[in-house]
Amino acid sequence: MRAPDAVVVGSGPNGLAAAVTLAGEGLSVLVRERSDGVGGGARTLPLTLPGFLHDRCSAIHPLAAASPLFRRLDLPARGLRWVDPPAAAAHPFDDGTAALLLRSTAETGELLGPDRRAWAALFQPLARELDALVDEVLRAPIHLPRHPLLLARFGLSALLPARALAERRFRGVRARALFAGLAAHAMLPLERSPSGAFGLVLGAAAHGVGWPFPAGGAQRITDALASLVRERGGVIETGADVRALSELPPARLVFLDLTPRQVLRVAGDRLPARYRRALARFRYGPGAFKVDYALAAPIPWRAPDCARAGTVHLGGTLDEIAAAERAVAVGEMPERPFVLVAQHTLFDPSRAPEGRHTAWAYCHVPHAWSGDATAALERQIERFAPGFRDVVLARAARGPAQLERDNPNLVGGDVGAGENSLVQTMFRPAMRVVPWSTPIPGLYLCSASTPPGGGVHGMCGWHAARAALARLG
Repeated sequence: MRAPDAVVVGSGPNGLAAAVTLAGEGLSVLVRERSDGVGGGARTLPLTLPGFLHDRCSAIHPLAAASPLFRRLDLPARGLRWVDPPAAAAHPFDDGTAALLLRSTAETGELLGPDRRAWAALFQPLARELDALVDEVLRAPIHLPRHPLLLARFGLSALLPARALAERRFRGVRARALFAGLAAHAMLPLERSPSGAFGLVLGAAAHGVGWPFPAGGAQRITDALASLVRERGGVIETGADVRALSELPPARLVFLDLTPRQVLRVAGDRLPARYRRALARFRYGPGAFKVDYALAAPIPWRAPDCARAGTVHLGGTLDEIAAAERAVAVGEMPERPFVLVAQHTLFDPSRAPEGRHTAWAYCHVPHAWSGDATAALERQIERFAPGFRDVVLARAARGPAQLERDNPNLVGGDVGAGENSLVQTMFRPAMRVVPWSTPIPGLYLCSASTPPGGGVHGMCGWHAARAALARLG
């Protein structure tokens, strides 16, 4: 290609989203990726046995299905097909029953005893206006609202910590536990804000669009975006590690799909001291310990309803989940961690040989924790699915250090690219009017360490590209 107008370093969904947006405006774009394939955390690989396909990081994508950017792009025309399980999530209990997160708020409420009406009252207004809600929460944190009444209604509950919100709105154990499982995706103590906001957004997405995943694996999202980049004239180079800005060809714009630690490594010698200090203060969140399984049969859940769900939350009651998340936050490994399990092959048999299955599971662990959580994670699965170990053919476990080796953006095993504290959610990675910009003209950040944060939705890259285009006029 001719000398590019823009260079994007990193080919995760946000880097590709920036490239797609820039190329769509007629700029020539070069994407450089250190790995042998594109996608960052959105890749699908045979991690256990031949014929078993596993998502290396991201696996279930409610925000991808609801993403304002992805809705603008015709990704299905490029091979992306969504699989939508009957239930977004299941939350089993020790008595052999489970709560289900269904598309209907009323049907979800029927399984929640005394909180049937309370669940619908909280989530139905948000799910009904999901597109508008997602448009608001996936923009810059400080902006002129397009839907002020909706945002105000959301904010009245979203600013509460998840535990306080659950205890105020629900009376029963089941509804409180189901909401705690949603909020625990924030990887924050449930007594801290904005954990409640995470629960609200994920619950609204489940009722609005479900929690779908791509047929064939998360790689399909990546492949569709990469295909569109190339269709618009962009060039993608893999196996092209960038260790310094000086290694890049001259370009009007440079976008870094990197977290602050990698930004300092690549561009620190050019950044002003004040901005360097701000990036150095950026806080990363807890780590993840992930295990991929090749299975001889589906997970034998005690509660049959769990087989209707693409995702299963394992943690028991609100009190148990809150205790586990508090322990992780102070650097302690809980005996009963909060565990997330994805069951792709129940609904997408293409990922395993005939009659076989996969399971994708991870638990929250302290940042950069170096232990082995396999036994603790499997005890939680066995607690609700006795005999699980009997159907395991092979497992591939990766702790925080291995996750970071595979993808340097996962610092200390943090899959969210930064702690989701209230301050850092509002101002990430540093306090700037245009948070994707840097003090260096033409240099922009577009990773999940910028607003609106983690999740496969491409909005960080889209916002960064739009900010650069606006600056260019």
